[in-house]
Amino acid sequence: MNNTYFDTEKKEAFRQALIAWYLENKRTLPWRENSDPYRIWVSEIMLQQTRVDTVIPYFERFMTRFETMRDFAYADENAILKIWEGLGYYSRVRNLQTAMRQVIEEHDGIVPNTKKAILGLKGVGPYTAGAILSIAYQKAEPAIDGNVMRVISRVCEIDSDIMKPSTRKIFETVLYDLIDPIDPASFNQGLMEIGALVCTPKKPMCLLCPLQSFCLAHQNGRELDYPVKIKKVKTKKIQLLSIIVQDKKRILVEQRQENGLLANLWQFPTVEVGANDNREMIKLAFLKKYGFEVELKDALPHVKHIFSHLVWEVDVMTAKITDFIPQEKVKFVSLEEMSELAFPVPYQKMWQSFIEEKGNLDNE
Repeated sequence: MNNTYFDTEKKEAFRQALIAWYLENKRTLPWRENSDPYRIWVSEIMLQQTRVDTVIPYFERFMTRFETMRDFAYADENAILKIWEGLGYYSRVRNLQTAMRQVIEEHDGIVPNTKKAILGLKGVGPYTAGAILSIAYQKAEPAIDGNVMRVISRVCEIDSDIMKPSTRKIFETVLYDLIDPIDPASFNQGLMEIGALVCTPKKPMCLLCPLQSFCLAHQNGRELDYPVKIKKVKTKKIQLLSIIVQDKKRILVEQRQENGLLANLWQFPTVEVGANDNREMIKLAFLKKYGFEVELKDALPHVKHIFSHLVWEVDVMTAKITDFIPQEKVKFVSLEEMSELAFPVPYQKMWQSFIEEKGNLDNE
């Protein structure tokens, strides 16, 4: 990377090209209707590791349900998990609620407009802080996400591994120097938009890019060499068996633990199994975990779910149970109650398969 690549004249030309393109080509998105820091904050948390098209309906439902920060900050956890159901990474919404309580109780209900204060909020890292400060408050703070790193790594031919925390300092140095001091909101959103729509990972559309004339990787025919990403994330595979138990119009469900993966969400009774476990071994696993005898019935479609660090391979079966003693976190619920509980995506898929197999449960 050439640290002197952007002289004063080129910096200004880069800013003008980027902002002009953004203002002409930006997508119409619900969180861009105004610069309300509450709306911007919610959208940025939702957009972490989630596609824009997926987020739009969630954002709109969220804002209808929690119109103000106070509405959300003091909402029941079950309500916020239900509205977040399917977005995944549920710690995001829990941290968001905690942080907004901090804003109400420690900052008089006003989202802080300084980097130090906003970074003191639960779950707010440098990217989210930069996005809120620049978009809501027009502060010249960079917002460095994956799209931005891809664009800048190509423009400047940054050869450092983006998976290393130390590399972020390189991007910060470049972007603090580059960011437009007059309109940092459009500058940051422009970089994000180019990364999402033009400077894509595998098929960058360089001929349509307003930054083409500034891009070293394009000039050298090395677009696909950037960003440099060496570290590979190892994933662990877990084999599970879940059962769906129906008693008249009631379904057996279990609430997950308060901490860890998918905390406090609901699921169907599930045990971890070995590749060679037979039915007797599986029955014993359910007995040890839940205290009831299980009689396995029909198989439902297999469910595979990929998390960032592990893969679930889930076999699903209908079942009957005996000797069941209701517990606080394992109980039968009505179909109406089912609709109020928040289930992770793999269990939503299981439930949909069960409904399709069984037809209308109201007729049972």
